[in-house]
Amino acid sequence: MVVSDRCSTGAATDRSGPRAAELLAAAGFQVGPVRVVPDGAESVAGALGAALADGAELVVTSGGTGVAPRDLTPEGTVGLLARELPGLAEALRREGSRHVPTAVLSRGLAGVTANGAVVVNLPGSPAAVEQGLATLIPLLPHLLDQLAGGDHH
Repeated sequence: MVVSDRCSTGAATDRSGPRAAELLAAAGFQVGPVRVVPDGAESVAGALGAALADGAELVVTSGGTGVAPRDLTPEGTVGLLARELPGLAEALRREGSRHVPTAVLSRGLAGVTANGAVVVNLPGSPAAVEQGLATLIPLLPHLLDQLAGGDHH
């Protein structure tokens, strides 16, 4: 899911959503359509809720994690999370900061919904999506297995 006022109106072309879909599909995940929504907590919460109602087990958002006035993706995400995964969010920021020092300003969240779906907020650039997914994808098999009741191994 891409969060961007400019992309949602057609004023800009999104490249981060298709890149995320490509990387997740290459890692063996079934990927639904990329949804583009305007910035704002309500639009994010509504689109996340719709994706989760459609049965998504993983929703990756791109955009709206910074400190600009309309960067409200975390605020739209937090109400859907039953449990946050702060270590994952910290790892994503840490990896991003190896490439761009301002990545530490990202306020993106990672967590699990009451129904066991994983939601991860990434920054909006294609590079940030690539870096974030390079951190996230290797963790997903274990994370999803644990959420399905798997044993520790």
